[in-house]
Amino acid sequence: MKPRILVIEDEPSVAENILYALETDGFKAAWHATAGAGRTALRNDPFDLIVLDVGLPDGSGFELCKEIRKTSTVPVVFLTARAEEVDRVVGLEIGADDYVVKPFSPRELVARVKAILRRTDKAFVPEAAEPTDPRLPFRVDAERFAIAFHGEPLKLTRYEFKILETFIRRPGRIFTREALMNQVWEEPDASMERTVDAHIKSLRAKLRAVRPEEDPIVTHRGLGYCLKETW
Repeated sequence: MKPRILVIEDEPSVAENILYALETDGFKAAWHATAGAGRTALRNDPFDLIVLDVGLPDGSGFELCKEIRKTSTVPVVFLTARAEEVDRVVGLEIGADDYVVKPFSPRELVARVKAILRRTDKAFVPEAAEPTDPRLPFRVDAERFAIAFHGEPLKLTRYEFKILETFIRRPGRIFTREALMNQVWEEPDASMERTVDAHIKSLRAKLRAVRPEEDPIVTHRGLGYCLKETW
């Protein structure tokens, strides 16, 4: 079955190029020009990934992504005409999986969509995943790109998954931001160190939602982050 992509973009010429590139590469794509229409489409049909413009005529793509994240972990790729660092950090903090700045090559966007879908599998079977270290309260299912914390499945973006998996594999080891970017991002040179901080903040919030009294990720000021060794 062809992966289904929802494109929410208000510029017809941009949307047309995206749809053509996606369909040429074997995806099934649907297009809506407003947040309201995109919201309705999501209620009526399942999608494997969303390409979402930040600036929509009837609302912010950021706000729509926040709504989506309340009930779904479907991957989201933001499109924006703004390249400021703060915009990218905000987008990643609220759960985006990637961020593409206009003007962009539709082929580049399709390549990013493919990379995300290769790493994303929403199915999760806790019983099939064994903990990396029996002393740790985590279960990693690498095949499904899923992690459970104290038996509770975490709703993670692909970058959050890869960062947390990196920590779990080496508890106690301090990873600098640069090291995490090299481990996790396909194009680390194109990313920013603040994006690591944004993902760490999001990870901590999701872990606290399961166990408010625990803070598994330790900050080493001036050095980086690690997963604590003792529980």
